Amino acid sequence: MKKRVSRLGVVVVFLCLTLVSVASAADEILAKITIEAGVHKRVDTPICVSLEPVAEKIKEGSVYIRQVNGETKKSVPSQFEAGESPKLWWILSGVTEPGQKRVYELVKGSCLTEEAVELVKKDKYIDVVKDGANVLRYNYGIVPPPLGQSKLYERSGFIHPLWSPKGAVLTDIHPPDHIHHVGIWMPWTKTEFEGKEIDFWNLNKGEGTVRFVKFLSTSSGPVYGGFQAEQEHVALKAANGEKVVLREVWDVRVYDVGGPDKGYWLVDFKSTQRCVADSPLHQVEYRYGGFGFRGARQWKDEDSACLTSEGKTRVDGHATRARWCDNSGKIEDWQGVTFYSHPENFCHPEPMRIWPPEHKHVFFNFAPSLLGDWEMKPGEDHVFRYRLYVHEGKVNVEHVERIWHDYAESPDVKLEIMQ
Repeated sequence: MKKRVSRLGVVVVFLCLTLVSVASAADEILAKITIEAGVHKRVDTPICVSLEPVAEKIKEGSVYIRQVNGETKKSVPSQFEAGESPKLWWILSGVTEPGQKRVYELVKGSCLTEEAVELVKKDKYIDVVKDGANVLRYNYGIVPPPLGQSKLYERSGFIHPLWSPKGAVLTDIHPPDHIHHVGIWMPWTKTEFEGKEIDFWNLNKGEGTVRFVKFLSTSSGPVYGGFQAEQEHVALKAANGEKVVLREVWDVRVYDVGGPDKGYWLVDFKSTQRCVADSPLHQVEYRYGGFGFRGARQWKDEDSACLTSEGKTRVDGHATRARWCDNSGKIEDWQGVTFYSHPENFCHPEPMRIWPPEHKHVFFNFAPSLLGDWEMKPGEDHVFRYRLYVHEGKVNVEHVERIWHDYAESPDVKLEIMQ
């Protein structure tokens, strides 16, 4: 049996979950896949393999994988990602020690399994849900500001709430000290476009804003659930009125790892931005702008903390560079979010805007413009990749570093086509 679900152009195939068998002569094995852990311990690690070498032999992702252990072959939940370069995703489940290998077969065909991570769409937002528990909400509808505040603060295209595995809300929106802060969002602050200053961050200036345009895809599945959303960065006072300067695509996915019982979520965030105007967007050196996070309102003073990969804190972390930064605090219990910058990112290890203790509340921002001026030229893509490790309890550096190695130094994946 097989089940295919198509949502806005993305085809997700749900594949066998628990079958254990010896391969029959009728099985069409397309390739052998070998995963090598390398020098790091792997625990429930997301894995991706390019299917380009066998693309002509498959249709709509009609393949699955089996883990091979001697004569026994066990099917593994996997998920097909369509596109110019088709991919197959699965979880390297359990513990894989340094130096160990796992061997799989890529098999033509598919069979029924369940959606572990689901996307639930409402009138103005979509929720990503894992095993019935809310992980995050993307607001594609306009969210108005608090009563009495300017309509300039209206905003779409951001994440709020981000929930902890136990259900605490870890983001804040429209806090009294910074009405324009909206959970997790990514506008630029000090820019110049066609001879004018454009601030897409401080909305009350009326110079710029960011808007949701449309969904390019949505997906639910046994390995991940998420969405691709197109957004536009708009100059509100260009020469002839409003003008779209940047076209942006958010690719957000929540993996079927962790959960309330294990005390963590794992989320990948990718923003691809292209200047679609005839003139470049000049990024001017400034202390913040880019991927931002406003922590829960309860996170303040002694009930908040920050730690970077270089050992910096809220006291001395601002304007330093790091591979990752953990921001945490206490609501009833302690929770936190570790933000990872991918090694391929512009200016990695990235400089950060970290609010010092005198600001009381928690604000964090990967801010490449801290290092100086730079430019986004027409037609060029700028890709920003981040991973979020959302956890219960205070930061555990050993766990954070393990996930860093999964993200930055992923296991080696080798695909050999069967003749």
